[in-house]
Amino acid sequence: MRITQGTFSFLPDLTPAQVRAQVQYCLDQGWAVSVEHTDDPHPRNTYWEMWGPPMFDLRDAAGVVGEIDGCRNTFPTRYVRVNAFDSTRGWETVRLSFIVQRPPVEDGFRLERTEGPGRTQRYAMQHRQYSAG
Repeated sequence: MRITQGTFSFLPDLTPAQVRAQVQYCLDQGWAVSVEHTDDPHPRNTYWEMWGPPMFDLRDAAGVVGEIDGCRNTFPTRYVRVNAFDSTRGWETVRLSFIVQRPPVEDGFRLERTEGPGRTQRYAMQHRQYSAG
């Protein structure tokens, strides 16, 4: 089961060239870019750990790609994502967010529903692990 958060999450993993192209697009729009990582990708965990400060005023994707590679090498079994922020209106607004690395095994959850007397419904969560690939 793949975690489906952010842009492109329903597509196959982006190639290095595609990641670079997306980062360059963000920079061409004048957006600040940050790299984050976590071992808990739950949708309510919106605050992942930052890999260095956000990168402002960059024009070449190479700087961001270098930071992505550094984060991947330091945390090879964590999720790594890229966020792009637009501050043109005076506050930071996320314009693009996508996962660039997944762990070798992703945890998954399945919601099971059972019906009881009087049309009552009970729900239970089942935890599972899925191999990437």
